[in-house]
Amino acid sequence: MTSLDERIREIENRYDEILSSLSDPTVIADQVRFQKLGRELSEIEPIHALAARLFEAKAEAADLKHILSSSEEEELRRMAKDELDITEAGINAVETELEGLLAPSDPDDKRSVIIEIRAGAGGDEAALFCGVLYRMYSAYALNQGFRVEFIDASETELGGYKEITFSIEGRGAFSRFKYESGVHRVQRVPVTESSGRIHTSTVTVAVLPEAEAVEIDINPGDLKIDTFRASGAGGQHVNRTESAIRITHLPTGIIAQCQDERSQYKNKDKAMAVLMSRLMERERAIHDGRIAKERRSQVGTGDRSERIRTYNYHQGRVTDHRIGLTLYRLEEVLAGDLDEFIRALTLADKSGGLRDDKGEDDE
Repeated sequence: MTSLDERIREIENRYDEILSSLSDPTVIADQVRFQKLGRELSEIEPIHALAARLFEAKAEAADLKHILSSSEEEELRRMAKDELDITEAGINAVETELEGLLAPSDPDDKRSVIIEIRAGAGGDEAALFCGVLYRMYSAYALNQGFRVEFIDASETELGGYKEITFSIEGRGAFSRFKYESGVHRVQRVPVTESSGRIHTSTVTVAVLPEAEAVEIDINPGDLKIDTFRASGAGGQHVNRTESAIRITHLPTGIIAQCQDERSQYKNKDKAMAVLMSRLMERERAIHDGRIAKERRSQVGTGDRSERIRTYNYHQGRVTDHRIGLTLYRLEEVLAGDLDEFIRALTLADKSGGLRDDKGEDDE
């Protein structure tokens, strides 16, 4: 088995290679490659930072051991021994953290994703917050160099969404978004509230790794394909032709639809991608013998008492209840600054510290 030091050395060498490549004019000119390297760099930067702390602590420990072995002053030796105990405890903690980051990753981590956001408890307010989360995820994805593709939505009169489906395409998208599955709770004064009273609403999010065509064997005879007219994203246009597509997988009753593109063929391709991902999720759940439980673990019931994260507008804070992390940077988070949450969730998951904890009621 490769030692921790060897694995760190490999990461450090790759880190230096990427930095060198990102300053190469030919790489800068190739935006696809440049963004790909940038995403890889952001993935290994936490390991690089911890490795630097580890090397510094080990150098300090070596100096303290030298003092212990060479000094004849009892007081100096005592102080060095106390410092060495603290330093070695720190080294052990950093090594444990690095082991977690370097643990084998989820085989789906490199995939693109399909995200489904649905309004839960709270009516119009929940529907409006669906739009907030859609924009938050889109902003984060674009900042990471991913591509966002709208697929389908059911809009409300106030500009919210009863549900919205979209894809985030790019290598590693699932590794970034997989921890967003669950119930997201919002506490704020609704735009329709005249008394200024804070309401609590919920939105459910499901994150599905995008399936490859070769993974799902679909009999064309099992598909019912309907066309219809529909408005585009945000009500920007109304199709004059029946270009929107709805596909029903008859054996399972699973439905997927897309109304974004004016082209029937493009809408069909997007709807098929959603259908395959939903069927893949179903097959995996059946294999584990827990299809119903698996779906509920993703989105919950939408009840106000369930949540993985709370967005409190009055206090300007966001709390992730699974890791007990609270950030008083609500505006930045909603603008797409999710890095701190995603890093903390990834580390907690790999180190076994990610808990299914809905937290205390904090209304």
